[in-house]
Amino acid sequence: MSNLHEQVSGRGPANELHPPVSCAAFLPSGAQLICVPPLLLSKVNTMSDHVVPHFHNDAGVSVIEIGSKEFMCVGANPPFDHPHVFLDLGNDNEIICPYCSTLYRYAADLAAGEARPPECVVKDKAA
Repeated sequence: MSNLHEQVSGRGPANELHPPVSCAAFLPSGAQLICVPPLLLSKVNTMSDHVVPHFHNDAGVSVIEIGSKEFMCVGANPPFDHPHVFLDLGNDNEIICPYCSTLYRYAADLAAGEARPPECVVKDKAA
């Protein structure tokens, strides 16, 4: 049986220009398999690589200033929360939650995961 790289690329035996990759998948007919060399895979950042801060607006404030560009809005503290929405400011400094209409504004003077007012940060509940 030929190696997976030969099957996927159709380029023949792996060489220095086309090193073998580690991947396997069951795909519907016509779908393309994209394989990533293990060295590159170790450099990929995923959402699970860092803690995504969560914020709520129980206080009903008009603006919550935050020190994160990526975060989750939960609306209110559970059990009154809405679906937890991942929001990404990208190049913008403000974003409105599509569920609760809370306006979030990026504040560079705050650390990641901090908010103004500070009570808008969701605290983990220990079981």
